[in-house]
Formats: sequence, C-alpha cells, structure tokens
Amino acid sequence: MGWLQALTSLNPRPRFLPKNIHVPTTANMELNAPTRYAVVTGANKGIGLETVRQLAKAGATVVLTARNQERGTEATRLLHQSGLSNVVFHQLDVRDAESIQSLADFITAHFERLDILVNNAGASGVEVDEDGLRAKNIEPATWLAGKAVNLIQDVMKTTYETAKECIDTNYYGVKNVTEALLPLLQRSTLGARIVNVSSLRSELRRIPNEQIRQELGDIDTLTEDKIDRILQKFLHDLQHDAIEANGWQKMLPAYSISKATLNAYTRVLAKKYPNMCINCVHPGYVNTDINWHTGTMTVEEGAEGSVMLALLPEGGPTGCYFDRTQVAEF
Repeated sequence: MGWLQALTSLNPRPRFLPKNIHVPTTANMELNAPTRYAVVTGANKGIGLETVRQLAKAGATVVLTARNQERGTEATRLLHQSGLSNVVFHQLDVRDAESIQSLADFITAHFERLDILVNNAGASGVEVDEDGLRAKNIEPATWLAGKAVNLIQDVMKTTYETAKECIDTNYYGVKNVTEALLPLLQRSTLGARIVNVSSLRSELRRIPNEQIRQELGDIDTLTEDKIDRILQKFLHDLQHDAIEANGWQKMLPAYSISKATLNAYTRVLAKKYPNMCINCVHPGYVNTDINWHTGTMTVEEGAEGSVMLALLPEGGPTGCYFDRTQVAEF
C-alpha cells in the first residue's frame, strides 16, 4: 500500500509518517489546477509575507491579512508591483471577534469558499531590551541548543500581560480565526488545508512537567477543554511566580506553552475533520522580528514548510507536526 493510500484510511488517530518519507514539494505539484483561495494571517512582513508571495506565485488567490491597516496595504501594494495581482488585503486582528467576523464576511461575499488557511500571526510573550540582547552577541547554536536561557534573564521579562497577549494570539487567536472560517473551508471543492505555524519550542520533550507532557501528548484523551485548563494553570502559576517550580519551560515560557497547545489543538482539529489536511509546522530558525533577528535562515526558507502543507495533494498527511518539510515528533 502506498503512503497516499495509507493516509486516507479512516483510522481516527492522526496519520504519522516516518521521518524519511517523501512529501511532494511545490516544484512538482500541479499548479494549473482550479484557483485556490487562501488566507494568511500576520502577513505584512517576515514568513507570513513570504508565504503569501509563494502561494500567489503558485496561482492561489491570497488574502493577505495584518493587524495594521497601513502596513498590510503597503505590503499588498509591493506584491502588486512585483506582478502578483492575485493578492488582496483585509485587516485582521486575531484577538478581536469583530475583526475576525469581518474577514469571514469578506471571504463569503467575494469567494464563497476557502481552500487554505495559514495561521501565521504570532507574539513572543516577553518584554525585551533589544539593545541589551544584541550586546550579548549570543551564538545561534547556543539559542538552538536551549543554552541561552540563563544568559537572557536580565534582558527578557515575561509579565502576566505579555503572556496573556501571547496566548490570546498564538492559541486562542488561531482557534477563533479557524472556527470562524471552518464553514468556508468545508465548502472547499479542492480539499481544505489548515497550516498552523508553530515552533521548535513547542516540542513536548522540552516541557519539564511530565504530567503536562503526557496530557498534551495523549491524542486519545486530548480535548479543547483540557487544553484550556492547562493554559489557565500556566497563567495561574505565572501570577504566583511558580513557573520553574511547577515544571514549565524557563525559556520563553508563554511562547513555548502557546505553541505546544497550538500543536495539541491541531491534532484535535485533524481528528474532528478527517477530510481536511490540518498540520502544524516549525518554520526553522528564521531571521525575523519575532526572534529579534537572531535567526540564521531566510524568510524564503522559512516559508517552505507552510507552502508545502498548504498545497498538499489529496490524501496528504494530517494531524502531524513538521520540522520545516519533514515530519517530526510532537
């Protein structure tokens, strides 16, 4: 049995692929198919903007969304200048219910369906002294190995407010946007694709608390209510200065748990909607604003995973976590 056939089985568990599996790239996908309609959130710069660019080049009509109207409009104008007239802008604040509904109404009125949703908008969850951080000149390898945690405590602060903003953006923002657009995704005639942009920080092995690891990793008992309780416990422990004592990650704690729960939500959603391809992806250590330009990869490289998953062929993987373009363990 081939992998495409195997992945279309009715087994409700997420389809897990071996690490060495070949997944088609955009280069060998059929780009002359009927028009796909796509939404990319947080797309006025960085990986989001590049994702819009690559999807538009692949022939999709892309709704570029951004919280800032002026920046989103300018990003769209520059794409038009480069010849990509199949990009339109719509303002979106993923933490604002009216803004989300406005986007859903816009897509309904203009396209009647949605084929691709890339949830890219994100927040770091910390206040940063960027000058102080740059002065430390921390090597990329140190960041990637997680060894920078004790070097950055004096220039990086997690407050309740920054943590709440982070979780409301990275988890609840994704959830609320996705739920608002699901009726449109269900109308897709091409097979809906949802891509949730995650992080290396999301990986369960990085969470010191064994119980949290087990709860987020058990797909058979995982529910949205359970995810909510875990996030509320995290915020409670943060308020009571008990992050390290109760086994949460010390490195970017709010960002890390927001992405771990995002991965968990991805799996729950994939189980609920088996006819869609719903995956999460770590884009790589990309040089962008969200990591204060400490990354080493280009945005072109960083968008590759999102674009690949957005353009998966019928029967492609779902309920999986990708490290760029390769399936990895949650």
